[in-house]
Amino acid sequence: MFQPDDPLKPPKPAFDEPWHAQVLAMADTFVRAGRFSAGDWAETLGAYLAAADVSGAPDTTDTYYTAALDALEALTTGATDLTAATLKARKNQWARAYRQTPHGQPVLLEAGLEPADGHDV
Repeated sequence: MFQPDDPLKPPKPAFDEPWHAQVLAMADTFVRAGRFSAGDWAETLGAYLAAADVSGAPDTTDTYYTAALDALEALTTGATDLTAATLKARKNQWARAYRQTPHGQPVLLEAGLEPADGHDV
C-alpha cells in the first residue's frame, strides 16, 4: 500500500555539500552574465562526466560535482583573465590557510600566504 511522505519529517537537502550548490550557482552566474553559454556549460560538463566514466570513477554525486567543478574551472579560464596556474595557486593558498587555522576559527585566506622562503610551514 502507498504511504504518503511524512509531512513532519525534515526535507532531504538538495545538495550533499555546500560546495555542490556553490559550483552550480557560479556556473549559472557565468551563464547569466554571458561569460559562457548554457550550451558551452552542458558540453563541457558532459565531456568531464564522460572522462570520469572512462576513468572508472563511481557514479556518485561527488563524481558529478567534481566533474562540474572541473568544467567550471575550464570554462572560467577560457572566459576570464584567470589562468589555470592562478587557480592552482589560489587553491594551494586556501589549503595552507585551512591547515593553519585552529579548529573552530574562521579560515582566512591571508593565513595561507606562502612564507617568504617559498616553503610550506
